[in-house]
Amino acid sequence: IPHPGALLEAAERLDRIHELGRVIRGRVAEAAVDADVKNLFVNLHSHDLLDEELFSPGSPLSKIAKRVVLEITERASLDEVKDLRARTMRLRALGFRLAVDDLGAGYAGLTSFAQLEPEVVKLDMSLVRNVHQEPTKRKLITSMATLCKELVMTVLAEGVETKDERDVLVEIGCDLLQGYL
Repeated sequence: IPHPGALLEAAERLDRIHELGRVIRGRVAEAAVDADVKNLFVNLHSHDLLDEELFSPGSPLSKIAKRVVLEITERASLDEVKDLRARTMRLRALGFRLAVDDLGAGYAGLTSFAQLEPEVVKLDMSLVRNVHQEPTKRKLITSMATLCKELVMTVLAEGVETKDERDVLVEIGCDLLQGYL
């Protein structure tokens, strides 16, 4: 399997997302137990929100929940999770924080943002790329950063590769930057 996306696609086709998610979360928890990491970001497929093991206080990741931010990708629909609000409340009760990953590139856009009410919003690199040259992207990111500040959410810009992008994103008010720069 050439890359993680292909692994997820295979798990979807074989109806084994829960199994894959459990293995990944277990390995992350095992590696993080002794690590001196304040915030550990762990990706979740939207279907993982239907796996009752995720909500178990005895699951490996729950034991370090206070350090974990669960990234729910914006690239997959949350429509199948009918009781989403109740499920996110259960995760928060365990100590997890939530992030919307890839905001601006995905399936439902602001609907996922509104449904999840995340602590962290990760702006997709498609919005970030060349933000210093594209006024529309700059205005979109400025608006999102302002909204997130009002809602007490952390804004993380993904895919920062140049100093010019970094400088504009810092000026706009993004809290965290992620990328090759």
